[in-house]
Amino acid sequence: MKTIRFGIIGAGLMGREFASAAARWCHLKDMPTRPELVAVCDTNVALRAWYSEHFATVTQSTDDYRELLANPNVDAVYVALPHNLHQEVYCAAIDAGKHLMGEKPFGIDRAANESILAAARRNPKTFVRCSSEFPFYPAVQQIGRMIESGELGTIIEAETGFLHSSDMDPDKPVNWKRTIEANGEYGVMGDLGMHACHVPFRAGWQPKNVRAILSDIVPQRPDGQGGMAPCRTWDNATLLCETLDPVTQATFPWTLRTYRIAPGEKNTWYVRILGTRTSVRFSTKNPRRLDVLRYSPGDEQAWQQIDTGAETAYPVLTGGIFECGFTDIILQMWAAYCYELHHGKPISRFAGCVTPDEVAMSHALFTAALVSHKTTAAVEVRADD
Repeated sequence: MKTIRFGIIGAGLMGREFASAAARWCHLKDMPTRPELVAVCDTNVALRAWYSEHFATVTQSTDDYRELLANPNVDAVYVALPHNLHQEVYCAAIDAGKHLMGEKPFGIDRAANESILAAARRNPKTFVRCSSEFPFYPAVQQIGRMIESGELGTIIEAETGFLHSSDMDPDKPVNWKRTIEANGEYGVMGDLGMHACHVPFRAGWQPKNVRAILSDIVPQRPDGQGGMAPCRTWDNATLLCETLDPVTQATFPWTLRTYRIAPGEKNTWYVRILGTRTSVRFSTKNPRRLDVLRYSPGDEQAWQQIDTGAETAYPVLTGGIFECGFTDIILQMWAAYCYELHHGKPISRFAGCVTPDEVAMSHALFTAALVSHKTTAAVEVRADD
């Protein structure tokens, strides 16, 4: 089994999720590669100490990402930093010859993203992907196979979204995601949007234009020092896109929702697709359940509820009758990254991590959405700007 030696830059929540997934690697069956955590970088000494305590393989702990990138024992890096640092650190990692898994949105804005993609083009032997885990739920993998086979027929309408309630409390102190300087003008779209775009973009669906409504629901929050600070990023975003399916050459409406303030939601990712032959819907509220409606002329229309189990893209030890959770799909995403790095392609079309081209399309969409909200008009999505 080939070992890929990883460094983590940004040792917070998602860095620890990756480390935990690496520790569970034996849970995967027949994997040709495995990650080994050898280096960690963060300005927070306490965070770095957690890695050193739990992973004897960590031989470098530093507060300077340049030191980590200069380490010849690091093959690949996972970078989980605020959006304003993406361009600098992602480009440095790629130019240092390190394979990269980066967090979305892969640059604070479109210009930053283009710089990162230029670095990837300069270094074609460097494997570059973006994090997005929710499509690795078994039910969504099944939806992907149905899209790929053409079973849905002509797409009538699609809706995808990511809704959660982490900012419901107006007294929650302001953090970097509430500032344009660190989070960017995309607001919630930059934070959550790639999750809602992953399946449509992998299907090849191309948004032609967008009408966006963006909401700043809590305009100020406690600053942690007894005062109040402005919140200048969008809390919620609703996008309606006229979208082209290149397989049928038909256009259809695609609604994309990303909410940080969603009453009744904890952390819900969902997809709903209506087709002329088959319709599907899935939500992480019921992570085992896939709803399917197959239509034949003259028959009654009825939704069928299918229980999915641990029928994952990358086989695991867990028996097929058991359900998958968030830590399981994190493991699947990292299996996808390592598998494609080793083989040059994912195990199947919908079992791959977000590509640089897909990230570029998200920036084209979110940039157009900002203009649409400002002008209250539908705006063309130009992927080639």
